[in-house]
Amino acid sequence: MRWVQTHRIQDMFPALNLNNISKSFGLVQANKNIDLEVALGSIHGIIGENGAGKSTLMNIIYGMHRADTGEITIGGTKVDMRSPADAIQYGIGMVHQHFMLIPTFTVLENITLGSEGGLMLGEGRDKALKHLQHLSSSYGLEVDPHALVSDLNVGQRQRVEIIKALKGGAKVLILDEPTGVLTPQEADQLFEILKVLRDDGVSILLITHKLTEVMDITDTVSIMRQGEMVGHRKTSETSPQELAELMVGRAVLLEVDHTPAKPAEVRLSASGLGYTNQQGVVELENISFEVRSGEILGIAGVSGNGQTQLMEALAGMMPFSTGTVNILGKTLTAEDSITPRAIRDLGLGHIPEDRHTHGLILPFEARETMILGFHDTELAGSGKLFDYTAIQQNCADKMTHFDVRPSNPRLNAKNFSGGNQQKIVIAREFSANPGVLLVGQPTRGVDVGAIEFIHKQLLELRDAGCAILLVSVELDEVMSLSDRIMVLCDGQNIGIVAAEDADRQTLGLMMAGQKQETAA
Repeated sequence: MRWVQTHRIQDMFPALNLNNISKSFGLVQANKNIDLEVALGSIHGIIGENGAGKSTLMNIIYGMHRADTGEITIGGTKVDMRSPADAIQYGIGMVHQHFMLIPTFTVLENITLGSEGGLMLGEGRDKALKHLQHLSSSYGLEVDPHALVSDLNVGQRQRVEIIKALKGGAKVLILDEPTGVLTPQEADQLFEILKVLRDDGVSILLITHKLTEVMDITDTVSIMRQGEMVGHRKTSETSPQELAELMVGRAVLLEVDHTPAKPAEVRLSASGLGYTNQQGVVELENISFEVRSGEILGIAGVSGNGQTQLMEALAGMMPFSTGTVNILGKTLTAEDSITPRAIRDLGLGHIPEDRHTHGLILPFEARETMILGFHDTELAGSGKLFDYTAIQQNCADKMTHFDVRPSNPRLNAKNFSGGNQQKIVIAREFSANPGVLLVGQPTRGVDVGAIEFIHKQLLELRDAGCAILLVSVELDEVMSLSDRIMVLCDGQNIGIVAAEDADRQTLGLMMAGQKQETAA
């Protein structure tokens, strides 16, 4: 049965209805007796902690998993969802948290996949181009059809994913953590697109951890906890505090309890730091700053203005071209041979921005991942061979302290949710008690309960004397955690302001390249 097309019948039924959906993986029950109703032409938020079962439920709707029990009804018609092909046939599209595009193909080639139209490909390509042009003009999904996907920024790639889903006839669109990798500006553009889609009758399921997004964009919100649906609310009749408590099952502190810092000696400094890439483009220019023991220096800036290059240069992941860096009394120059291992041996810890590429080895078990970079220390045992009993106990202890779910040291890192993968990286780096800590996007893809915990741990590490350099695309996070804030624009240090002197307007002007009188 295809999507019911008549407006008269559509108006009689919800776009999507789930009744008593349950799903288990071995002894783990991911979903239990889930009921959900999504109205036609609405934006319906789904929130919950990491591991609450949100992604499993969405994968059931999209046919990637089959429910053990329960019924799915679309437009008033009961369906048997056995595969994503069935979901597409029934008018369901999904934009995954990690995009499903072929980087070496053009936008048009990616959109044509699955509807090539025969051996000569021309007919399918022409139809796909017409679809793309129509969707671009109708919904503000502008993207160059002939550009390679590898050359697109993250926001543009997400538009391609949405176009692919709409081209397949999606009337229910699922977006799994769509803003986790977007800048604030890209997120705003996405929300404008979603509003236009909603007004055109598309029903949108939005999975997110960000309560501000829920309050800003959704019409209705459903809350999951430990695999169960614990509440449904009209967004206009609830509050972030109520939603947070429903998610976590307890009162949650949504604002950071930021006490004054007590900075001491300088532990990390840079003077005239610069970086020129292999194409001759200057990506960092004359960066100078210092971070003291017992303080957090936050870095604000629109994504792509040198934050990643600065963090990777300081961590020894790439060479800097000019200037010097001093880490805990050791001065390094551009002529020195610097490696991440050498930097770690100096006492610097690093939570990378991209946990998949630089923080984890996804096929490794959690217990192995928990000793990456520390595999020749007592954490791996005292003998010449790995002591897997010690390695497992180390992992179990950290999982308990940092509330990693499920608490299974033998589970492969790839099988944890994104937020729990982040907790594994944070547990490993925090527990090493570094003298200096580089923190990139500490709460990306992390739920509200875990955000509260991570923020508290960062401040405790600061108060224990660690010097922390923090990068986050969440300006509110930078403002609430930092003692001082440095702003980067076009790879340059626009200025450093004390946290008490920083507001969104001041920082916004600096992020656009305008130096302020308050900048030091």
